[in-house]
Amino acid sequence: MSWFIFIVAVIVIMLLVKDIRYSLVSKPVMKFFKKALPPLSQTEQEAMEAGDVWWDADLFSGRPNWSKLHSYPKPALSEREKAFIDNDLETLLAMLDEAQIAKNMDLPKNVWKFIKEKGFFSFIIPESYGGLQFSAQANSYIVSRIASKSLSAAVTVMVPNSLGPAELLLHYGTHEQQEQWLPKLATGEAIPCFALTGPEAGSDAGGIPDFGIVCKQTIDGQEVLGLSLTWDKRYITLAPVATVLGLAFKVKDPDRLLGTNVDLGITCALIPTDHPGVEIGKRHNPLNLGFLNGTTSGKDVFIPLDWVIGGDKGIGRGWRMLVSCLSAGRGISLPALSAGTAHLCTRMTTAYAQVRTQFSQPIGAFEGIQSALAQMIADTYTIEAARNFTAIAIDMKYSPAVTTAIAKYHMTEMARNCVNHALDIHAGKGIQMCSSNYLARNYMGIPISITVEGANILTRNLMIFGQGATRCHPYVLKEMQIVAMADEELALKEFDATLMAHVQFTALNAFNALGMALTGSRLVQVKLSGQTRRYYQHLTRLSKALAFVSDIAMLTLGGELKRKEMLSARLGDALSHLYLASCILKKFADDGHQHGDLPLVQYGLEKQLFLCAKALEEFCDNFNVSVVGPMLKTWIFPFGNKFRQPSDDLAKDVCHALSTPNVVRERVGFLCYIDEKGATGIMEEAFSMKHELRSTIKEVNALRKQHTDWKKLPWHELLEKARRGDYIGEDEYQKLLRLEEIRKQAIGVDAFSKL
Repeated sequence: MSWFIFIVAVIVIMLLVKDIRYSLVSKPVMKFFKKALPPLSQTEQEAMEAGDVWWDADLFSGRPNWSKLHSYPKPALSEREKAFIDNDLETLLAMLDEAQIAKNMDLPKNVWKFIKEKGFFSFIIPESYGGLQFSAQANSYIVSRIASKSLSAAVTVMVPNSLGPAELLLHYGTHEQQEQWLPKLATGEAIPCFALTGPEAGSDAGGIPDFGIVCKQTIDGQEVLGLSLTWDKRYITLAPVATVLGLAFKVKDPDRLLGTNVDLGITCALIPTDHPGVEIGKRHNPLNLGFLNGTTSGKDVFIPLDWVIGGDKGIGRGWRMLVSCLSAGRGISLPALSAGTAHLCTRMTTAYAQVRTQFSQPIGAFEGIQSALAQMIADTYTIEAARNFTAIAIDMKYSPAVTTAIAKYHMTEMARNCVNHALDIHAGKGIQMCSSNYLARNYMGIPISITVEGANILTRNLMIFGQGATRCHPYVLKEMQIVAMADEELALKEFDATLMAHVQFTALNAFNALGMALTGSRLVQVKLSGQTRRYYQHLTRLSKALAFVSDIAMLTLGGELKRKEMLSARLGDALSHLYLASCILKKFADDGHQHGDLPLVQYGLEKQLFLCAKALEEFCDNFNVSVVGPMLKTWIFPFGNKFRQPSDDLAKDVCHALSTPNVVRERVGFLCYIDEKGATGIMEEAFSMKHELRSTIKEVNALRKQHTDWKKLPWHELLEKARRGDYIGEDEYQKLLRLEEIRKQAIGVDAFSKL
């Protein structure tokens, strides 16, 4: 006992006496940090400092403030936005024929004209420049709804309202540049594209070989300071028809005309595509979709410095500009494509599962179908929740790098799962390319969303945790900045204070994580009641576990963690599933805790809890640093991992909730455009009619048991017998005939005499 007291006393003295703590604790740890913490390249440093943290910081801290979550605004549209959606958007949707667009590999001329005239390229441009200046919610809603009808049109509308010339001009352009370009972009007089990706620079965008040399050139008798550009870009949407090219390149100043540095860094410029030397027009063919995507190149193309976004002050600031503005693409555009696809899949497949009959019953009655259908429905609810919540952040003027990366990765992956399940359930109908196939083009286009704005493998393995989560930690980024300070005395003083706070933070998370695990989260204090209360408790517990495990991982692996992508990806997964669960809870509350939605909410939350716990468990299983991995696993799961996938009974409840025309189904599938005369309208009509006539259908089928000679009669003959025997009236008979006609159309496919 005396030895124990002595050791405790020594530790207390070491921590409380500043001079001793400096010498024996802070200074050695600071040296260790310099070696252990991941070294950052300039582009990584700029990426780290760009953007904001938001709700992700709460989750990563281990102290999620659920009252704060519900204090964020509810998703809402202005009256002006609603009017546009009810009129101009509906008009556009009625004009679109995705099969014809794909056949012609372009939008029709009247659609291009309508899109430009009605301002579909100007959602982010202020009204003062002639734009619509819509909220992120409206932007997301509109693109989602277009995506449910035509992915080609959705991408065409999405790109000018995402990362590109307008976004960069608004944040970084000079007044003259804004006055010159924004009014033209708003009216569609100027069609923009932005060129970053090239043959040698994809995921490693910071490694672009395209360059500009600072030089002088005589123009109209005047000596002009500018850049001689050489570039070769590919995969650029709208490049074949663009009139203004946004271009990213590296600037070099070998003659030091701008200062003492030679390598000035990544820079962005706006170049009219009719400028001498600019090459555009060649097209790629992205999975046979009809949006325009292609190449651009140029060699020794001279531009004046005032074409650089931000003027000469914008030179070398291009990477920061791009990273800061990525939220639009990752947080709005690509999630919107995913939402449109998911809503389409869920609305049509829930209908098809009731309309399509096999073995004398709707295929939706079979448990195999229900299993896939429940996953699709719950994922669609989660996608919609994440779409709304992420757009809220952008409307609040945040640029949350981590949450938008989470939204991009997980929403596109969930949409991929939705369309895969939809194709499985539609079976033969889903694989026939014809006018009645409303799924195929979205199925073909899913890999595009998966790939762009940071390929999903890159996003999961490097961005969500590898770079972004460092930003969310309350102390690590500050410690990284402190150890890089030139003044060592000041650095030690600041590091000591930060280190003590960090130690306290880690210790509290460690003990809280263990305590919550031992009690099954039951003692977690949450100021919320109702049927979701236990989920808040479990999420708080897993948030504590993530914070503790992440600290231990960064302490033991340091810079190696960035290179151990399989490990860091799992920590990113845990953070992501906490975020998605938060989105579900936020949506459920914002919608007024609708009882009919509860099975979907429970299924979604149980899935996210299971996946979060699984990610943490697998991290510990693969954390091969002495005995640390097993110890961490025992600490956060002392009785083993008890989180489980949603039950079969819950899956059945989810399917039942959407098996009839009702408000729950409307809330889950409202973004799906229903073309009354097209395939989606036919399917909806068949679904509604079958539900309306369900009692009559049951009565007619019962006649087979009453009349043994009727058992094997075809349906139309059975109906005729029922009518003649006065079992059903003439009105019911005609309705049932109409239902059979529309049902056959709904499940039918085209057959061609020649392809």
